[in-house]
Amino acid sequence: MMHTPDTDRQTTDAAASRSTTDAAASATAKPGTTAAAPGTAPGTAHGPVEAATGPTGTATGAGARAAASARRPRWLLAGGIALVALLAVLPLLAIDIPGVLPGPTYTPGTLQLLAYAMLIAALSLSYRMMFGLAGLLSFGHALFFAAGAYGLGMSLEAFAPASWPSELIFVTSIGVTLVFGLVLAASVGALALRVTGISFAMVTLAFAQAGSVLIRRNPGGATGGDEGLSLDIANVPDALVGVLNTRNLYWVALGVLVFVYLVVLWVEKSRAGHVAEATRENELRVRVLGIRPYTVKLLVFIVASVLAAIAGMGYLLLQSGASPRVATADFTLTLLVIVVLGGVGYRWGAIVGGIVYTLLDQRLTALAGSDFIAGLPAVLRVPLSEPLFILGTLFILVVLFLPGGIAGIPQRIRTGRRQHPVEAEETTDA
Repeated sequence: MMHTPDTDRQTTDAAASRSTTDAAASATAKPGTTAAAPGTAPGTAHGPVEAATGPTGTATGAGARAAASARRPRWLLAGGIALVALLAVLPLLAIDIPGVLPGPTYTPGTLQLLAYAMLIAALSLSYRMMFGLAGLLSFGHALFFAAGAYGLGMSLEAFAPASWPSELIFVTSIGVTLVFGLVLAASVGALALRVTGISFAMVTLAFAQAGSVLIRRNPGGATGGDEGLSLDIANVPDALVGVLNTRNLYWVALGVLVFVYLVVLWVEKSRAGHVAEATRENELRVRVLGIRPYTVKLLVFIVASVLAAIAGMGYLLLQSGASPRVATADFTLTLLVIVVLGGVGYRWGAIVGGIVYTLLDQRLTALAGSDFIAGLPAVLRVPLSEPLFILGTLFILVVLFLPGGIAGIPQRIRTGRRQHPVEAEETTDA
């Protein structure tokens, strides 16, 4: 058979099409895997094994790197389990970090602060899955957090037959709230995902504003209006009520964070997660391959929203109530800042960002009212007495000098380059 330039071009296009199809089925190549081994000469990636592997030394180096890459997940798993175990026993220890924690780790005040930080981290992680994985910039994620908090509070009051035991009422209320969050997420997502880009952000913002107005209007006295909704502790287990049981609430918050992380990890490693990532990069190509991006994006939207509702239920139990602020668009913007601060390219970046932001927000507020700040000259006292000014400045510095966020610092130290955490790997894979 005669080979002409057109024939070679068609052969190359067919090979590229097959490669794209494989990427969509598995989504994208996993970080660290490349089409050709390091040291391969250009144009020999699909040639004989001898040409692809190169010299013996290069093949040996590639094998060593592959073995190290295979061992890395084990170390990460062991490190994650050890970290969770350390956090689990933290209420039993007497660790005091002046300036960061209000007291030793066994005190109720410190445990409540840490529990709140972990719930915000779980909420940020769910938002990161929507924004970082599927590329959906939503301004209404706080609506589902509020749906979890207010939904559980109203369910405990409205759906509580007197003949039922309190434990059954509590579990039933959680189930009702989850169903409500699921239906709300499916309804909002089905409408908002009819558009893309900034139009999608504006639609979610409209839903968030409608929810915020509804909460403040206090229809039928159900939401408490501007004063917020108080938790009805009559049907809440005694182990989750009171200052003395803050330790149990801390463990509940830790469980919520671990659960959200595992669900996010499962979604990202699944085929749907791979397709969502491919859609974020090139939606048109995914459509050409016969895959419906709408369905996958809706699935990611619903999962992230339900996870936010779960975090909202934990927030209600921890704070013994909910305020209208948790339903505002400003709260969603705070989540966006947290995700960018921690690092959009990393799952654990949202966790780090959530914990760091919460601790800074709480401690800077206490520092702003201290005698030390009051004794400073006006040129320093005025900006330092505004925690939002300091947090905004920190956010600008991170965006300018740490594009990968806090979680991208180790990657930048290793590479010595200012780049997105997965930029180099994606370039190699391409």
